[in-house]
Amino acid sequence: MIVALIAGAVAGAGVLLFLLVVAPPRTQPGSALARLDVRRSELRARAQTIAADPNRAPEAAWVRTLGRSASDVLARAGVELGQLRSDLAVVGRTLESHLATSVVGAVLGFLVPVVVATLAVIVGAPVSLAAPLGVSLLAALVGAGLPSIVVRGQARTRRRDFRHVVGSFLDLVAMSLAGGRGVPEALQSASELSDGWGMVRIRNALGSARLHGRTPWSALGMLGEELRIDELRDLAAALALVAEDGAKVRDSLSARAGSLRRRELAESEGKAGESSQAMLVAQLLLCLGFLIFLLYPAVEAVFTGV
Repeated sequence: MIVALIAGAVAGAGVLLFLLVVAPPRTQPGSALARLDVRRSELRARAQTIAADPNRAPEAAWVRTLGRSASDVLARAGVELGQLRSDLAVVGRTLESHLATSVVGAVLGFLVPVVVATLAVIVGAPVSLAAPLGVSLLAALVGAGLPSIVVRGQARTRRRDFRHVVGSFLDLVAMSLAGGRGVPEALQSASELSDGWGMVRIRNALGSARLHGRTPWSALGMLGEELRIDELRDLAAALALVAEDGAKVRDSLSARAGSLRRRELAESEGKAGESSQAMLVAQLLLCLGFLIFLLYPAVEAVFTGV
């Protein structure tokens, strides 16, 4: 039964692929232009990723092909993946490699239970049809969603580190402004004082703005929109308002740097409190287990009458 089901699924996939090749769906001009814009943004994100980490190993050709096909399917379906794109931009991975990993994980998650059930049927073990299919679907969902969950956790950590970088960057810009430099020169010189991944992203954004004739604060705002970091967007808005007055810019940046440090301190204290509470719960559970260990012989003697 399972072998016949697998054969039918393979035959159905072949028929569907044949129909898509013979009669491909009609492409709408608007959707085609939207896909071109998405493709251009992905290429720009990949270039920034390579610039931020030049030692990263290049992706295999089949990974790019599979990821691009999955991205095109999602684009035609109207799935934007805005949050996932931002998380991948923060982590430094391309959407193609992530989608390829998700597809491979889903396929492996679906096939492993089916193969195990097939081997069990071959050796003569009684296996029902519903159990392997249910486990396969569940494993496919887990295999497809697990990479996104991992990326979400990594992006949360890197965003917290990036906020710390933004606070240091504001202090450096304020010191450069106090030395008599203008706002664009202060931003560029402050971004060149470190080679951390966050400062490299800021430096690349400022360099791209200079080449394209945009203002530095608009580049910071675009970077904040791409990475979904509110501090960069607020900084861009503040610089756009007071860019002509050096004293106001310096005071505003110093105040924002202090606010970021206080926020980081509050978050660190909150995490320390959560860790303390977790340790307290663990100690209470340990004490409860020890009390049960001490009281169990007496309770057993009372109920058994010994």
